[in-house]
Amino acid sequence: MILKHQAGNLIPGENFSFINRILKGFGQIMLQENALTGLLFLAGIFLGSLTMGVAALLAAVSGTVTAIVLKYDRENTDKGLYGFSASLTGVALMLFFKPAPAVWLFVICGSVMAAMIQHFFIKRNMAVYTLPFVLVTWLIYLFLRYGFPGLLVPAASADPVYSHFLFPLRGFGQVIFQEKVFSGLLFFTAVFISSPLAAVYGLAGALLSGILSQYLAVEPESISRGLLSFNAVLCAILFSGNQFRNAAGALVSVLLSLIISVTMLRYNLIQLTFPFVAASVITLFIGKVYQTVRSGSNR
Repeated sequence: MILKHQAGNLIPGENFSFINRILKGFGQIMLQENALTGLLFLAGIFLGSLTMGVAALLAAVSGTVTAIVLKYDRENTDKGLYGFSASLTGVALMLFFKPAPAVWLFVICGSVMAAMIQHFFIKRNMAVYTLPFVLVTWLIYLFLRYGFPGLLVPAASADPVYSHFLFPLRGFGQVIFQEKVFSGLLFFTAVFISSPLAAVYGLAGALLSGILSQYLAVEPESISRGLLSFNAVLCAILFSGNQFRNAAGALVSVLLSLIISVTMLRYNLIQLTFPFVAASVITLFIGKVYQTVRSGSNR
C-alpha cells in the first residue's frame, strides 16, 4: 500500500524527499507522520482560505529549509518535525493580520524561529509538541498588534448560522484555524487514513469537550465554532491507543485542556494550542509519577 511505503511517503524515491518532508510536516500538526494526511490537511486549508493555504505552504517550506541548511538531524527532518509548528505559525498570522508585505515577511521569519526552537527542544529530548508555534505566534502577535495595529484583521461580526451539532467537526477544523465544516471533515478523514483509532479518539475528545463546556458558562457560539474542542482533538489523538491507560490519559488531558481553554477565553487570552501542550505535559507527568509510585509499592 502506498500509505505504508517508506514510512508514510506519498511519492517514493529520494528525488521526492523534500516534497514528502513538507507534506509530513503538515501531517505532524495532528501527530501523523503521513504525507497523504498532510496533503489533505493542506487541501483543507486552501479550501478554507487561499491566503492561509499559501501562507501555510510558505511557512512549511521555510521551516524545512531551515532544518536542511542548519544540518539538523536528517531523520527528524524526514519525519516533518520542523514543518508543523512553522506551518501553524503561517496560518495563524494570516488569521490575525492582513496579508501585507510586512506580514508575509513575519511568516517566513516566524517559521524559521519556530523550526529553531523546535530543534532546541528536540536536542534535549523534551516533548513540547506545538509549543514553538505558540511562543512565536504570541510574540509576533503582540509586536504587530501594539506596534502596527493597522495590520490587524477587523473583528468579524457574529455569524448566527452555526449548526450546534457539527461542533466536533469544526473542532477538527479549528486545529488549523478552519471553521468550515467541510475542512473539518477533510481533516478527520486525513487522520482516519493514517490512523482510524486516532481519528475516533479525536472525534470523541472534541465531542466530550464541547458537551462539558456547555456547563461552564461558555458562549454557545464559541462551542458551535469548535473553539472548545480543537485542543481536545489533539490531546485525544496524542494519547490514543487500545489500552486502558491510553483512554485514561486521553480523558485526563481532554479535561485539563478544557479547563485551561475556558480560563484563557474568560481572560480574553489567545489560546492557540497552548491548552493542548500544557494538558499533555501535565498528564504525562502524572502518568510517570503514578508508574513510579506503583513500581515502588510492588517491591
